[in-house]
Amino acid sequence: MKISLPVENHQPLAVLQGVLKSLLEKQIVDVVLTPMRTPSGSVTPALVSDAVLLDHADPLAPVLPVNAATWAGKVSLREPRPRVAAVLRSCEARALIELTKMAQASLDDLVIVAIDCAGTYTPTAYLRKQAQSEAPLWAELYTAVRQQPGFVNPDLRPACQICEQPIYENAPIRIRLLESDLEQCVWIEAQDEIAEKLGWQGTATNGRSAEVEAYLAARTQARDQAFAEIRLRLEGDEGIAGVFAACIRCHNCMTVCPICYCKTCVFKSHVFDHEPMKYLEWARQKGAQRMPPDTMLFHLTRQNHMALSCVGCGMCTDACPSELPVGLVFRAVAQRLQQTFDYLPGRNVQEPLPLVTFKADEWTEVGE
Repeated sequence: MKISLPVENHQPLAVLQGVLKSLLEKQIVDVVLTPMRTPSGSVTPALVSDAVLLDHADPLAPVLPVNAATWAGKVSLREPRPRVAAVLRSCEARALIELTKMAQASLDDLVIVAIDCAGTYTPTAYLRKQAQSEAPLWAELYTAVRQQPGFVNPDLRPACQICEQPIYENAPIRIRLLESDLEQCVWIEAQDEIAEKLGWQGTATNGRSAEVEAYLAARTQARDQAFAEIRLRLEGDEGIAGVFAACIRCHNCMTVCPICYCKTCVFKSHVFDHEPMKYLEWARQKGAQRMPPDTMLFHLTRQNHMALSCVGCGMCTDACPSELPVGLVFRAVAQRLQQTFDYLPGRNVQEPLPLVTFKADEWTEVGE
């Protein structure tokens, strides 16, 4: 059902904090995973069991320091486990669905509280801009959705500028921020069972507003343009080797990726610590050997492993010290692969992963 919670004193954040408190106080869950403000002003995911401390929860803060799907998976996977409410943006919720399919998370005792996303800043940009602004940063972003739905904010994280899926609709609780006039009310959609436990009464859901449709269209257009530009580079003289030429193989992109979950990774082993004479052999064969070596093998292996499940969160781009467009490359490659299999990562937990599902007639359309 869809309900409207009134906003008092222009404080929609207090409404969301109240919802999270109710989940604890009515014993629907044991703990809440939510973005929390720290004394320094930064925002980080935290597990909260004390409802009083939820006064510091800030799910509206437009910042994504980590993809919290990783931590939702860790606290939900093994038994015994707590009942968790996980406050997640769309890219985080979709990553959690993919992890569930990979047996790296469980939804059995987990309630996704999905929040519509108007985009996020990097942690450093968030702190800088918040220090310069008298109003909370979320106010500008969500107001722009209604007043300037076709505007793509160039200050947002690159992944957010081209995100055409800021809404996750299959959650037990969805905070419909993109459709809410946050000065007046917060629209929330909840499963009947949860709404009943919370004492909510509401109406049937309705469709997306024209402003939200325009917002999605603008980001889809920005995505298509970005994909076209990076494909020109990848398929032109520069090639993928040129695009990734500045890679220092720090593994940051792999470390922050919610889909890269392997406990034992060949790139974190001694396999690529070659004997000194091997480096000399390569240098003599080519005249010069790039150091560190094997950077292209690293990226191609990562693409091969997780392109089907890439949700476009862009954490890899944020973490790259060489400022490489890692996320853009992966999304552009993933789009074609996902279209081939008619697969949208995170769309439905019941939808099997294509590469672990055998279909006898899968390739008949290409003559195989």
